[in-house]
Amino acid sequence: MGSAKRIGLGIVAIVVMASGSAQAVELTITVESLAPQNGSYLTPVWVAFHNGNFDIFDMGQPVSAAFERLAEDGNTGPLADMFTNGGMGDVEATIPGPGGVYAPGDIQQFQIEVDGMSASSRYFSFASMIIPSNDAFISNDDPMAYRIFEDDGTFLGVSFFILGSMVLDAGTEVNTEAPADTAFFGQMQPNTGQDENGVVHPHMGFKRPGMGGILDSPMFANADFIASGYPIAHITITPEPTSAALLIIGGAVLLRRRRTA
Repeated sequence: MGSAKRIGLGIVAIVVMASGSAQAVELTITVESLAPQNGSYLTPVWVAFHNGNFDIFDMGQPVSAAFERLAEDGNTGPLADMFTNGGMGDVEATIPGPGGVYAPGDIQQFQIEVDGMSASSRYFSFASMIIPSNDAFISNDDPMAYRIFEDDGTFLGVSFFILGSMVLDAGTEVNTEAPADTAFFGQMQPNTGQDENGVVHPHMGFKRPGMGGILDSPMFANADFIASGYPIAHITITPEPTSAALLIIGGAVLLRRRRTA
């Protein structure tokens, strides 16, 4: 991989018609891989907007069968189905990198519409698998960690960095780092690793160089994410220019009404 960043653009239009007061806002989600050259990769990032009650996982507890598929194989489908059937939100998407997965330095911008006035759009959650790995992932444990809209529809947005110290272990698969059962390292089919039957906990990192694991591969020689200050990703959510103008106009109207009330 060279040092140049690859930039991609994904577009999806999902209009939420919850009520006559629906306020469709077009947002841009930007995902940037900050890993160094020959560092860790990310699977396509799953995102969702919800009412603050969609709890993806809990530290110290086993993950759901749906989330296991994401943590072990990068498969977002089961988690998306669980979200859709849960009734806590109306908008979710999977954001692939420019080449499918996110190589070090990749940037992807993804446009999506949500209803800024809907209670089911106030919070944001995300999840992605660290690759190569057996079941390492990044996600928000607290479903209310990232608030996007106030109750009155005021846009807040988010911008946050993810460090290697925030990488978690799903506790579902033993960290053998053997190519045959490690995603993106030689595994030929999903769900082939050794069951761990454990719980979510901070990831302890890969086997040290010289032990025959991931870090011994030249392609991943800099993938030691437990190194101090190791950067994983930067995620931001901003309004598209037209939507930003509407939000400003809406805020001005709301302010004028309050002053004349």
